[in-house]
Amino acid sequence: MRFLMMHRLDERAPEAWNPSPEFIEKMGAFIQDSIDKGILITAEGVHPSEKGALVRKARGGDTTATDGPFTEAKEVIGGFALLNFPDRAQAVAYARTYAELFDEVEVEVRQVVEFDDLPAQP
Repeated sequence: MRFLMMHRLDERAPEAWNPSPEFIEKMGAFIQDSIDKGILITAEGVHPSEKGALVRKARGGDTTATDGPFTEAKEVIGGFALLNFPDRAQAVAYARTYAELFDEVEVEVRQVVEFDDLPAQP
């Protein structure tokens, strides 16, 4: 099963967006270990929301785009990983280990919908 893991950082904490050389080294080792174990499909960090945009489509309404930063958001996605695990419990255990790399972080784990998960169509 594939799982999407997203970590959220405090948008207003400059240190969250400027990792130390020690953190980069720890993260690199963690990613390499995940590659060696064959569980990592891809992983990337993202820039703060000031370099992003939010596109919204309301039911029956227009589609709008708003440039960042997003003042209403305190925590924003700082990166993501797509991983293979046999079950949710192992994905959550991995996320716990991943979270230990940070001083403060929130990690969300979501199972990816596979074609076989969809209801059969008549």
